[in-house]
Amino acid sequence: MALSAKYGKVNIPKVGENEPVFILRAQDKLAQPAIEMYRSLAASHGAKLADSLQQEITSFQRWNGSKKLPD
Repeated sequence: MALSAKYGKVNIPKVGENEPVFILRAQDKLAQPAIEMYRSLAASHGAKLADSLQQEITSFQRWNGSKKLPD
């Protein structure tokens, strides 16, 4: 079980017991730009993850639920 300061223990495969995690939700207006910035950082460091992050960005763009600033 991973550990989120806001959501408590969450079950995420391959994340160690009590390993801190930070969760971005599609309802958060700042989440998509944050993922885009992370993608840029990953790409600038040659991380293979950078390419797959575009799928996450697209998923956040397509989500039709209401959005709000984080609380």
